[in-house]
Amino acid sequence: MPKFSWHTDPVPAGLAVRQVYGFLFVPDGRLLIRLDGTKHTLPGGRPEPGEVAYVDILRREAMEEVTVDIEEPHYLGYQCVNDGISPYAQVRMAALISCAYPPAPDPDSGRTYRRLLVHPSKAGDLLAWGETGYLQATAAAEAAVGILGLPADGLPAASEL
Repeated sequence: MPKFSWHTDPVPAGLAVRQVYGFLFVPDGRLLIRLDGTKHTLPGGRPEPGEVAYVDILRREAMEEVTVDIEEPHYLGYQCVNDGISPYAQVRMAALISCAYPPAPDPDSGRTYRRLLVHPSKAGDLLAWGETGYLQATAAAEAAVGILGLPADGLPAASEL
């Protein structure tokens, strides 16, 4: 069974980054959660050949999966996944959504995902990633307020984007 650990420092040299995911916020402070059937996830995915910048990976994945443009992402940290064979990193970033387009099929899967806007405090429960998920969601909520300048209180009710 893989072991997960959360780190806020840069990804160490030599540790492969296999995935980049984003905590994406709308200007009113709510967080976008991607809904695939009954599974709640963040937009993001694997680097494509030639992609090395986390920002580029997240921008592409955000457009492909949830059809949104984002402003400059902020690096939050990485989750180390130790699968007992070859540990790897899953980078997490936070960004403000600058433009949302109508939902469209993901070019990789052909599925059109639902986009839920929720209070950031709900992320840990919805994502169901355990202790490291709560740490990531907390880091994202703090970045949303402290770095992205979004409100922490008085957020609208959950809705679809």
